Amino acid sequence: MRRPITISRLALCLAVTLPLAACGDQTQIAQGEDFGPSPKLPEPKSQLLPTVNIAPAVRFAEGGKPKPAEGMAVTAFAQGLDHPRTLHVLPNADVLVAETNAPERPEQGKSIKRIVAEYVMGRAGARTPSANRITLLRDADGDGVAEVRTTFLDGLNSPFGMALVGTDFYVANTDGIMRFTYNPGDTRITTPGTKLAELPAGPLNHHWTKDLIASPDGSKLYATSGSNSNVGEHGMDQEVNRAAVIEVDRQSGATRLFATGLRNPNGPAWEPQTGKLWVVVNERDEIGSDLVPDYMTSVQDGGFYGWPYSYFGQNVDERIKPPRPDLVAKAIKPDYALGNHTASLGLAFNTGDLFPAEMKGGAFVGQHGSWNRKPHSGYKVIYVPFKDGQPSGPPRDILTGFLNDKGEALGRPVGVAIDKRGGLLVADDVSNSVWRVTPSGREQAAR
Repeated sequence: MRRPITISRLALCLAVTLPLAACGDQTQIAQGEDFGPSPKLPEPKSQLLPTVNIAPAVRFAEGGKPKPAEGMAVTAFAQGLDHPRTLHVLPNADVLVAETNAPERPEQGKSIKRIVAEYVMGRAGARTPSANRITLLRDADGDGVAEVRTTFLDGLNSPFGMALVGTDFYVANTDGIMRFTYNPGDTRITTPGTKLAELPAGPLNHHWTKDLIASPDGSKLYATSGSNSNVGEHGMDQEVNRAAVIEVDRQSGATRLFATGLRNPNGPAWEPQTGKLWVVVNERDEIGSDLVPDYMTSVQDGGFYGWPYSYFGQNVDERIKPPRPDLVAKAIKPDYALGNHTASLGLAFNTGDLFPAEMKGGAFVGQHGSWNRKPHSGYKVIYVPFKDGQPSGPPRDILTGFLNDKGEALGRPVGVAIDKRGGLLVADDVSNSVWRVTPSGREQAAR
């Protein structure tokens, strides 16, 4: 397999442009053309140097917050967290937040590639030790601010996804799914957990996040597993059970591949009308600012979605040697593009009744934001309308203002969730906050 442009070339870019921390091409397509069921897909660019355009993390000033859409309001549900990434709402309305980051990888050493990767992550606010903790937030008085905060679980291993079935609480660590006993109303779990199933990790573990959801009947769990590379440059033997959604039998822990060819899937969610499983997917890099759009899609049992041999259906990636035309012929086109390099990580369907009726059933998407596109993309939460189980129109900005006019990141949205009163919760791992978005005045009038 021919090696693509790698982060060693990124090192050269940074070495000559550290003061600017930006190089590479600029987008040539119009705003919005990289969204929707049929995004514009220009010819890939063979880049001597990959595009680098980091938004340095500076955080909001005291009292600062992102900007809600017209007719909406945003409040700080909780602040002072430690790199919050994902959210899970319990039946009693308590909110769990995974405070987490990538695991340590001392066995990788301090190669040039590693040093540059840490530089990029550090500038973007992502290079902090993992708290390895799940924190419980409780808003007992219903004012939209959590006044109770407790350590729900700690001593975990880069936790990300969470799921609850009855009294069984599941956490997707980077290397496996753990099961704990939860009693309704508990603010802390103190009993030891047991490992239900292994998940692919190991010393490389490029995409470390493992998200999680339970099936509606509670018999299965579905875990996401990102690729170990950009486009398979470490060899496909390093991609076993990766770039996939993995089905886990909740009783036996037996696993099988449910869907494959998904470079970095996250945010698993059940679409409320059809009952289909959807994910958001981060696509490949290093072929220009205008390729490849991240996307959201329903995932079919046994479906293959292209990675690494093709993108957005059957568009062949010529970098991959040897090619696999047999797999490309099976590649399923995703349902809806979410923009180039937006790093869409969070997905939640609007199953509550707080937002206007025309927003019922649509999808909220948390876009963490680009580091390899000019201009920046993402850094916001969007809403995609749905009809008859499918996206039905252009996206709408719901929460913006995470970038200032200097191109610095005041925050970066990650996981999203609908709380028990129908409000939208947004985890922000740069300002270390959980924001809550509601229609202006509507909730107060209902209280």
